Amino acid sequence: MLPERHVDSFREIGEFPPEEASRMLDFVADTARKAGLEDYRVVVNVGPGAGQTVFHLHWHILADGLGRMTQL
Repeated sequence: MLPERHVDSFREIGEFPPEEASRMLDFVADTARKAGLEDYRVVVNVGPGAGQTVFHLHWHILADGLGRMTQL
């Protein structure tokens, strides 16, 4: 899930007004619900040391249990 406005990572989430940040999280939850997911993880990699390779704030929605994960 990518927000429309560019920021490099979750570190810059404070640049968004609170209502915009809330809408982004609501969108992530709505996307998971529409995909029929009840159990899932939402992951944000922040910085190269955490595995971030795309330097634009985005979320990964991971499903299928904790062992084998499928990314939406």
